Amino acid sequence: MLHHERLRPPSHDYPADEWNVIEKNFHPEFLAQLESMLSLGNGYLGMRGCPEEGGPYAENGTFINGFYETWPIVYGEDAYGFAKTGQTICNVTDSKIIKLFVDDEPFWLPRANILGYDRRLNMQAGTLDREILWETPAGKQVLIRSRRLISFVDRHVAAISYCVTLLNAEASVVISSEMATNEPGALVGGEDPRQARAFSDRVLHPRLNYSKERRVVLCHATEKSRLTLTCATETALETLCRHDHKVVHNEDFGQVAFTIAALPNRSIELTKYAVYHTSATASPEELCGRAEWTLDRVTAQGFQQLLAAHEQYVSDFWRRSDVRVKDVREDRVKRTTVEIQQAIRFNLFHILQASARAEGGGVPAKGLTGKAYEGHYFWDTEIYLLPFLTYTSPRIARNLLTVRYNMLEQARARARQLGHRGAMFPWRTISGEEASAYYAAGTAQYHINADIMYALRKYVRATGDEQFLHHYGAEMLVETARLWADLGFYSDAKGGRFCINGVTGPDEYNAVVNNNAYTNLMARENLRYAAQVVKSLRATNEDAYRVLVHNTALEPSETESWMRAAENMFVPHDEKLQIVPQDDSFLDKETWDFRNTPADHYPLLLFYHPLNIYRKRVIKQADVILAMFLLGDAFPLEVKKRNFEFYDPLTTGDSSLSSCVEAIIAAQIGDMEKTIRYGLAALLMDLADVGGNVKDGCHIASMGGTWMMLAYGFGGMRDDDGVLAFWPRRAPEDNAILRFPITYRGQMLEIEIAHDKVEYTLRDGERIVFRHEHEDIELTRTNAVAVRPVSGW
Repeated sequence: MLHHERLRPPSHDYPADEWNVIEKNFHPEFLAQLESMLSLGNGYLGMRGCPEEGGPYAENGTFINGFYETWPIVYGEDAYGFAKTGQTICNVTDSKIIKLFVDDEPFWLPRANILGYDRRLNMQAGTLDREILWETPAGKQVLIRSRRLISFVDRHVAAISYCVTLLNAEASVVISSEMATNEPGALVGGEDPRQARAFSDRVLHPRLNYSKERRVVLCHATEKSRLTLTCATETALETLCRHDHKVVHNEDFGQVAFTIAALPNRSIELTKYAVYHTSATASPEELCGRAEWTLDRVTAQGFQQLLAAHEQYVSDFWRRSDVRVKDVREDRVKRTTVEIQQAIRFNLFHILQASARAEGGGVPAKGLTGKAYEGHYFWDTEIYLLPFLTYTSPRIARNLLTVRYNMLEQARARARQLGHRGAMFPWRTISGEEASAYYAAGTAQYHINADIMYALRKYVRATGDEQFLHHYGAEMLVETARLWADLGFYSDAKGGRFCINGVTGPDEYNAVVNNNAYTNLMARENLRYAAQVVKSLRATNEDAYRVLVHNTALEPSETESWMRAAENMFVPHDEKLQIVPQDDSFLDKETWDFRNTPADHYPLLLFYHPLNIYRKRVIKQADVILAMFLLGDAFPLEVKKRNFEFYDPLTTGDSSLSSCVEAIIAAQIGDMEKTIRYGLAALLMDLADVGGNVKDGCHIASMGGTWMMLAYGFGGMRDDDGVLAFWPRRAPEDNAILRFPITYRGQMLEIEIAHDKVEYTLRDGERIVFRHEHEDIELTRTNAVAVRPVSGW
């Protein structure tokens, strides 16, 4: 079910383009949405797409991944084991401000007489580009060109090229390059629990500030989390016009103001470099020194060299990641094809921006495009993002799994606090400490343990990275398996089966239930994989096994108990309906009254008390359907079909993570209409603002789901049983082609699906073996192409 239809900007002002998201006119009513969509980031540093001139804006956000402040979680009625400390990503120093004055008249977009306007997220170059022709009240025409980047190569660096040209007159011009702390307002939590809090007290406390010629350095620190931030800027100006400059600064502000006697058709080119460094241990003096070292390097390189390295990084990303759709009729390119291509690249580009240089940190739910969800890391990373990253950027996937390993000691402590053995990873966190204040939809989601281990298994199978498995993964597997063995029990009421009670699955509209099917199924895989890895280590790598035993105090008998629990895991089944019930009580509930629920009362969580939702048969997220996708080899096609047809009408679409999974299962069961319907909803989640909340930031996990929908849905990719296979679906239109690459065990394979055939090509590497339906195919450098027919719908 899909309920959300939102007002879209006029298409002529936002034309479709395969490589750009373009804005041709300024629309203040779409200000907040465009700030998210046109955000730039590299996984470490992110900036919302606000104008350089300091406004207008809805949320002027600059964020550093993992830079947060803490606050005490206050409960009206506290209880043992509740999370105590909240964490919220900070809006840090804004370094992108460049204000323009012509004859003392400020350029302010809402009031300016604009003769030409073009702003675009350039996904091929990785930049935010803008060109504006402004006519002042005195009739002077001013051409403003800007290009903004946040470097993928130098992750601490952002840069802006800002060029001003008077076209028809002389003028006195002032360009003020500024930086300022983004201090928050009152501590508030809105009616939407997905939005972030703001702080009443000052967050960034001044530690050090100084200037050197055209360089300004500001250093601040948080009070409770004790993190230190330095932001340093340097501004250069090139022009043949006579000019001067003045520098001022204080603890929260820096300014380099240029006064220029502008001549007609003589360009004034300003380049601004901004550097951000953070640390939990370095002194302010040391951190400022680091920032200056970085500034020295990048200013010596210059903007063009910085841009060239950045563009090469983006080009390499597209070479191994780009998913292409096209119409083979060369006489015309269908507009819908261009729109779909634009949307695909928009989603993939934002994943790159959220993850590429997140080294040492996870991927926040909104990336670095907004503060919603407090900048926390969830299970989204492992289930929705890591498949794409594993098959296109395995280094990034490894980094993100390492982040989880680095949380293991805190996860062990959390398990002890909850009365369990093993480790319990946090439902939502930045620091590694649990930050969810609502246990029913937070801590109770034990499935996150199995989700992380599922992603680990997929990564190891796709990359062959046994070293990571032995040195990091095995330890996580032991501790998560211990938790499942401790959490569950053998129930006489269920015929001696292993049951897991009092948990919440991915569907948060059914909380704290017994035998959630998704949880039990994923826990079973976790237990099996842990036992298999430990057994293999014992037999093949004595040194690694000895280290594992030392780190975990592993007893040989534990693996037997894990296998016994896995083999006896209770999985709900209803004989009458021949489906997998979502949990023990799901079928006992009254069905939600969808007919009389107003369309504007979705998502339900904003309009109905949780108890009203918990009592009814209604789904926020396609829980069982997700399990049937992730563990596809465990379910015959007819079982998937019966379950899809049962759960689809009950699924609200209130979660951005449902549509992509429903599209995949719809493709597998041959329902083309729903494959396309749900596929488009996933694809356009942010670009068309399907959920109505892109203003708060982009849905990064849903963007990962878009790739899964294309690769696993239309591409028919399967990797459930450790064997890479494809069961591609015929393209929905006779003339359509879908093409995408994947990297498997260091080899790059390209898959091209047309209406009647699929072509497999080994693009990089020596040899790859995979399966087309039931046929094994081997490609080599000398025999690099195989063509096979595709199945219909």
